[in-house]
Amino acid sequence: MKIVFFSAKPYDRRFFENQNEEFGFELVFVNVNLSKETVLLAKGAAGVCAFVNDELDSDILTELSKGGTRFVQLRCAGFNNVDLKAAARLGLRVGRVPEYSPYAVAEHALALILGLNRKVHRAYNRVRDGNFALDGLMGFDLRGTIVGVVGTGKIGRVFVGIMKGLGCEVLAYDPYPNPECERLGARYVELDELYRSSRIVSLHCPLTPESFHMVDAESIGTMRDDVMIINTSRGALVDTQALIAGLKSRKIGHVGLDVYEEEADLFFEDLSSEIIHDDVFARLMTFPNVLITGHQAFFTQEAMLRIAQTSLENLKGFAAGESCANELFS
Repeated sequence: MKIVFFSAKPYDRRFFENQNEEFGFELVFVNVNLSKETVLLAKGAAGVCAFVNDELDSDILTELSKGGTRFVQLRCAGFNNVDLKAAARLGLRVGRVPEYSPYAVAEHALALILGLNRKVHRAYNRVRDGNFALDGLMGFDLRGTIVGVVGTGKIGRVFVGIMKGLGCEVLAYDPYPNPECERLGARYVELDELYRSSRIVSLHCPLTPESFHMVDAESIGTMRDDVMIINTSRGALVDTQALIAGLKSRKIGHVGLDVYEEEADLFFEDLSSEIIHDDVFARLMTFPNVLITGHQAFFTQEAMLRIAQTSLENLKGFAAGESCANELFS
């Protein structure tokens, strides 16, 4: 069975080809995003394997179906880029990888917090220039700090455990409270209270119509002064223009982002010799108290291995007509 991988990088090929020895699929890797311009590359393939910035709206799913595709496998947990109703109407089965390594993402969120708090990125550049002055590099003890965790699924639960292990007081918000987080010592509160009380706000929730721009000018206005905002989930949880306004007014003290709402044209590519035309992103990069990574929170050996294994197992089950615990329905 032929599977076309969109947005494929050398590391995708390496992990998937290694795991495919057990499955025997015909794997085709293309280093372009799935879009209206590229969908024909999947013609004749029974399955496609897509990533976070691939387009899977009704029109593209229709073209995939016309070309013979029967299965869409997402090698990620989020599925906000898929029109599940259209997929159901077309008879396309859709799978995902709901859990690859919650530790990878939660630990990266911690890395952003520590890097911002102790100004590691600025100190690194200073020392390379022979500047060993400490002015402007002062941080604060994490022990005793109030950390707000928005979203307490698998990743959020791991993050709660990490922050409690550092001696933080953890407030949590989730429409569906996780008993494990409560056992770890997190206290569930309403979102407004979490925003008002937390020195650090870390987002670990999916992107839905309800969570779109949940961090906007209004919510930032309710946060405590000098708040640190961390987002390792989905870029559109945060209104970037409001974030910039909060940074300019000094309401926001630190921002750590591994995702960006307009990242599709930027992340996962080497643009070091190019001009960045996204003026909003360029403005973000001018702030010394902003630390951005290019959607790498998931990127560990363990996570990549799990992504490859689960994706191929899903596709094998789909091809055999079996039910799949990782299947998505509208």
